[in-house]
Amino acid sequence: MTSVQVESVAKPMSWAMLSRALAVPMILGLVCFLPAVIVAQPGTGVRDNAFWMQLVLTCYAGARLATMILSTRRRLLQGVFWMFVYIAMGVAPLAQTVIGQTPTPMVGPRSDLVTAVAMILLGCAAFDLGALLAARRPLRRRPGAQRGRGPVAHQGRLTLLVVIAFAAGGYYILKLGGPAIFFSSRQEISASVAESGVVSTESNVGSAFLKGFGTVPALIALLFCTRRLATSRRARRSPSTVLVWVALAGLNLIVNNPVSNARYWFLTVLVSLLFTAFPSSAAIYRSVLAMGVVGALVLFPYADRFRYDDEGYKPVESASVFEPLATKDYDQTVMFANTISWVETRGHTYGRQLAGSGLFFVPRAVWSGKPEDTGVRVGQWMGMRMTNLSAPLWTELWVDFGAAGMAGGLALVGYGAARTDRRFAVAVTRAGPGPGSVLAIAAPLIAGYTFILLRGPLLQSAGKFAIAVLCLLLVTSFRNRTGQRSR
Repeated sequence: MTSVQVESVAKPMSWAMLSRALAVPMILGLVCFLPAVIVAQPGTGVRDNAFWMQLVLTCYAGARLATMILSTRRRLLQGVFWMFVYIAMGVAPLAQTVIGQTPTPMVGPRSDLVTAVAMILLGCAAFDLGALLAARRPLRRRPGAQRGRGPVAHQGRLTLLVVIAFAAGGYYILKLGGPAIFFSSRQEISASVAESGVVSTESNVGSAFLKGFGTVPALIALLFCTRRLATSRRARRSPSTVLVWVALAGLNLIVNNPVSNARYWFLTVLVSLLFTAFPSSAAIYRSVLAMGVVGALVLFPYADRFRYDDEGYKPVESASVFEPLATKDYDQTVMFANTISWVETRGHTYGRQLAGSGLFFVPRAVWSGKPEDTGVRVGQWMGMRMTNLSAPLWTELWVDFGAAGMAGGLALVGYGAARTDRRFAVAVTRAGPGPGSVLAIAAPLIAGYTFILLRGPLLQSAGKFAIAVLCLLLVTSFRNRTGQRSR
């Protein structure tokens, strides 16, 4: 046996031993210790059916997240899904239930909260069922497909995407008044966008397109360039490729930095870059999921420092690390309960809300009855002045199709996530299409954007998602001229 073979065998064995060593404390920490610490916190919360169901949901999501972290396979989309559920719909609502506070008031009866938690549990079980069905179905190649074939980036069109990224990013920077504004605050950026003339009093479409095309092509071009440098020795030896990467990194540092962008979008940038640069690294995969929990609990509530300027910023004051979870950001479960109350008075919309999200590009001047964000509609019904409220995917499906449609929709999401994870695992190996693999870029990008899609509302997230799809379609080709991987 050669030294290379010995090293390849020893590496999986070392990771297997590490997984066994981490398994017990990881499971105990996520499933038992952290929920127990939260339950022991002082508060005025009621220990009723909602509390016990929330505790079950937290433990269930913790067990599934631990499974994702300790798995020998890198399941990007499924891992991010369970990380979101554990944090935003498990730990945070549990802390809210114990402390007796919520970021958004609950206007309906307590029974609606019980229903909301039960529906979240049902949706999680449906997601698992869809993933299980996907695991039982073997991956099949198209008839006539050869080993190493798959969607790849066409070199000429990829160059065009890079040009578009620089042009759109440069226009975005100039339109807002230069790079300095991107390191001030999001409040000042919004004011600059309003002064630029792209925003009308009736619609924010101009602002959304300016921000979308100014940020998304730059990120995707950087991901493709990063992928090529990480997997191709020839690319690393090419000064032009390295210079393009440096220029794209500088552009993204301006337009996609954490100061000028929402926290969820910066998470998309960070997660997609890590999974693209280290597609086969079990350490990076596990670190993202494990440290993501810590960051969400400790850092995320304080990461909106740059949302307002110095006069408008109000620092978070709390007596414990769990108190911000009850007063900031994580309103997904309580908003689901409020949405259930809203549906009871208005009825289900039977696809209308999803149609509005899918046809987000249609101006309201053409479609006068175009529905608003689900979170906005529920917030207006609640009488809230600030209607930038979440509408998690469970809520979007519930509003349109009820419990059965919600379960079916999340089962499809689980099925699609599991299939994508399996295809990504193949795409980043030697059996995959090589450095130009589109799936090796699309899967990390979707994994990062999953935070935004799950948090909702879908109408707000549809714009950048559609631009990303257009960019990927622009460069995608199913032809492989040489049939060989470039090295």
